[in-house]
Amino acid sequence: MNHIAERLSAVKPSASMAASQAARALRAKGIDVIDLGLGEPDFPTPRHIVEACHAAMLAGETHYTAAGGTPALREAVAEKFRRENGLDVTADDIVVANGAKQIIFNALMATLEPGDEAIIPAPYFVSYPEMVKLLGGQPVIVDCPAEAGFRLRPEDLEAAITPRTKWLFLNTPGNPSGAVYSAEELRALGAVLKRHPRVLVLSDEIYEHIIFDGRSFASFGAACPDLKEQTLIVSGVAKAYAMTGWRVGYAAGPAPLVKAMNTVQSQSCTSVAAPMQAAALAALTGPQDCVAGFRSAFQRRRDLVVAGIAAILKLSLAPPEGAFYAYIGCRGLIGRRTPAGRVLDTDAAVSDYLLNEAHVGSVPGAAYGLSPFFRISTATSDAVLTDAITRIARSIAKLEPAKADA
Repeated sequence: MNHIAERLSAVKPSASMAASQAARALRAKGIDVIDLGLGEPDFPTPRHIVEACHAAMLAGETHYTAAGGTPALREAVAEKFRRENGLDVTADDIVVANGAKQIIFNALMATLEPGDEAIIPAPYFVSYPEMVKLLGGQPVIVDCPAEAGFRLRPEDLEAAITPRTKWLFLNTPGNPSGAVYSAEELRALGAVLKRHPRVLVLSDEIYEHIIFDGRSFASFGAACPDLKEQTLIVSGVAKAYAMTGWRVGYAAGPAPLVKAMNTVQSQSCTSVAAPMQAAALAALTGPQDCVAGFRSAFQRRRDLVVAGIAAILKLSLAPPEGAFYAYIGCRGLIGRRTPAGRVLDTDAAVSDYLLNEAHVGSVPGAAYGLSPFFRISTATSDAVLTDAITRIARSIAKLEPAKADA
């Protein structure tokens, strides 16, 4: 078939979805696979949120809404940003979409011209560069190694900016690394951006409530209020409230950008389903004890995985500061040979080996722009994670040394 748009030729499917599909394919053959490829909480959505959605449907909230969200939800989002993040925003600054990913897509659709550049620190969420390419932009990848805490340094940001730079992507806490920027680190990046007022900042803060060891979350918007007219703060209910399937994301941004994003949405999906918006409203305005409970569980699971990986030779993992992933260094496995004689020459080969030998699904670091690592989700039960770590350890013990180690 030769009718597919040329712009899709450079765009790759989601690597995390592909990893999960590979795990499902083995399961379909009767193999007991632990799929740690996709990142979503295993907790059920809190009951009061589900009941609010049900009540809204019974009350007739089943029709179109304004493209950018219902007035009640936009006000609740604005209040959340004011209360929790210290942002100076009103409901007019808010836009609601079908998940944080659609927020990002709409923002890029509304702003990118062919050849515009977007600076993306690596490791990055897999969809960032692909969406930029799909919409005619050029991703500019800046490596942020483990030695830098997987965080972008001001000098590296300055070096990456060109006359074509349109966007800088930030993600805190980060997927896949779990890195969290302090307010001081954000202000240092803001000082660079202040010299480049044409550069927009997309701060993806979807994991803001999943932060560990007593850290305080710092929003880019609060750390750099003087850059408000350049900044889009992206978040949503998916991760904090175990609502990945409800598909409600939101953002705060400058009026011209919000208006343009609403135009994009009105001509694509129209709006978010009304009952889903009622559920998101209940999440933001209802009891918040579930958020603290989820965070406590995620930290316990983080600790379990960190301890387990520390006991496996040739792997490395600094304790993630937030989110619910482990970005595991596997440089010590590169060059080693499987029992079948295959050389593990890339982190993709390592992930493939773990899937087929340990029956543990993971995503290779190459998908996130920084190798050699592999990512596993820690958003599942202690028992499942313990089993997965045991399987990984056993499979690595079967590897034969690289020739240089022999």
